[in-house]
Order: sequence, then C-alpha cells, then structure tokens
Amino acid sequence: MEARNNLLKMKDQLIFGIRPVIEAIKAGKEFEKVFVQTDLQGENSKELMALLKSNGIRFVRVPYQKLNKFTRKNHQGVVCLMALISYSSIEDILPFVYEQGASPLLLLLDGITDVRNFGAIVRTAECAGVHAVVVPEKGGAQINSDAMKTSAGALNTVPICKTASMVSAIKYLQESGLQVISCTEKGASPIKSFDYKLPTAIVLGSEDVGVSRECMDASDGLGAIPMAGTIGSLNVSVAGGMVLYEAVCQRR
Repeated sequence: MEARNNLLKMKDQLIFGIRPVIEAIKAGKEFEKVFVQTDLQGENSKELMALLKSNGIRFVRVPYQKLNKFTRKNHQGVVCLMALISYSSIEDILPFVYEQGASPLLLLLDGITDVRNFGAIVRTAECAGVHAVVVPEKGGAQINSDAMKTSAGALNTVPICKTASMVSAIKYLQESGLQVISCTEKGASPIKSFDYKLPTAIVLGSEDVGVSRECMDASDGLGAIPMAGTIGSLNVSVAGGMVLYEAVCQRR
C-alpha cells in the first residue's frame, strides 16, 4: 500500500516514452531518476542513450516489469522522474558566497533517506542562513511532494547540490578553505567547541547508522551533542537544528 501511494504521489513527476524523454532532455529539463529497459533497442533508443550520456544524466537499467509498476501506458522502455527543483553546483556556490564577503556555511547530508527529515532539515537550514545543502546522487532522500511540503518552501530557496561522492565533496570544500565538522555521537568534542565563524561545512548522517566512517575520517573534526538521557541519539533533523543554531549564535 505504501509503495502504491508513493507511486501515486510521483504521478505528476513522471514522463515516459522515448520521444517525450528525448525532447525533455533537449529542453534542458532536470531529472531525479531515469529508468531504461534492460534490453532496449532501436534507432530512437540509440538517440536517447547518446543524449543521456552526452548530457551526463545518470540512468539505471531495469527489467520491463519494473517500468510497468510506474505506468501501464506505453512507456516504450523508458520512464523518467522529473526533478521538482533545479540543482546547483558547489563550484558555482562558493565563489559567489566569497564574493559577497560572507563566510560560507554549508550542510552535507550523508545518506539521509527519510523525505520528511530531509524537508525539515532544509527548512531549518534556510532559517539558519545556510548557503547550500549537498546531497548524494544515490542513496539520499527523494525530493518529492512530501519533502517539498515539509520544507515549507525552503527547497525552492536553498541551493541543493548533488555529488557523486560525499568524500570527494568534503575534500573539495577543504581545498576551498572550509573546515568540515561531522555531527556524530562518536565525536570526542562537544559541537560548541568549534569555531563556526570560520568557513564551515557540517555533515549530518543517516537515520540508522549516522555519519559514515569514510566521511568521519575525511572530516576535520567530530562534534557530539551532549546527552543526558539513556536513548543515546536524537532524530537527525533535531540534531541538525541544534548544531546549525550553535553556528548561528556564534556568527551573530
């Protein structure tokens, strides 16, 4: 039932059929996900695949039966989920922030998959003056109607940047003069011990395992939120709000 409801919510984001998808690519539309039939063949399919590759659009090969779950109409072996927002590039964001004389504050979401958590975090990020939110190309929350609603419109305001590798993004930010702080219960220092007036990127981890070991190892510091209870961890959107407002307080 939940899967069916999710498909119904995505209905307005779907386009299918080889020619409609080709025209959407040529028009510069952005895609959240592209599914292509495993054994798709024919001249039109060659044009489609060439356009996907030349435009750097990632796609996944799936069996015909999976495409039928998206639509029973004639999808011709390709179904696309349109992006509800326009994505930005970290490489474009940072120079702009520096040119404005501001100290960059970015948020990296490492494997956060719950769309409501994601929307709530972006809403808080907008209120905290975060300059951009970085998400993985794979394994992150889908930006759908639920995420848009929970963000209270912030997803249309805060630049969202995709990256193929969170570790590569961390290294790029460090090379660009930012300190990278992972918010994790494994941190040896409290979150307030860091100087957030400096150019900073904060990493928040997934709902189940937190920040990945690879991201922690690549970070400049690990910050923990002091806990007095027995549960030992907070909801990630709550944790994100606490560390972001530590940054806000210091910056003011």
